[in-house]
Amino acid sequence: MLDRHCILVGMPGVGKTTIGRRLAGRLGVGLVDLDAAIEAEIGCTIRQYFEQHGEAAFRDLEADMLQRTLAAAPCVFSTGGGSVLRPGNREAMREHGTVIYLRTSPEHLVRRLKNDTKRPLLQGGNMLKKLKELHAARDPLYRETAHYVIDTQRGSVATVANHIVMQLNMNQLGPEE
Repeated sequence: MLDRHCILVGMPGVGKTTIGRRLAGRLGVGLVDLDAAIEAEIGCTIRQYFEQHGEAAFRDLEADMLQRTLAAAPCVFSTGGGSVLRPGNREAMREHGTVIYLRTSPEHLVRRLKNDTKRPLLQGGNMLKKLKELHAARDPLYRETAHYVIDTQRGSVATVANHIVMQLNMNQLGPEE
């Protein structure tokens, strides 16, 4: 059982929800997928919301949902790729959970996302160029927020989840006395 949230951050398409689902099962807790929770609340897709209201309005919703989720019982928490853009979000995540940055390269992500139509910031134009730009802007924020960085490029979902469980177990044991 978790005494703090296990919060997964990283680029769009890195596998936060897929790994989160496996991790939640291993830990015997629930999974909250922030993007899915937002869509359930607003009654449309994030892409549609972006088109109708813009990114700033979406980021307000995201920050509100993040705060509400962090106030609930500890769980595995899969954030949206841009949840680290606001300093208040980064601080809240670090304060209320153990933050894991699931890291991979933009080149690897473009292979995973080549047929994606739901992520609004990746639509139209050169996806690799967009992913490189997002990565350059967000990687420092993910690193600033994270307690641990785990490379997902070579590991299976099960391997990455096992790595996180081991890290969480080591974290709970604390330093040797």
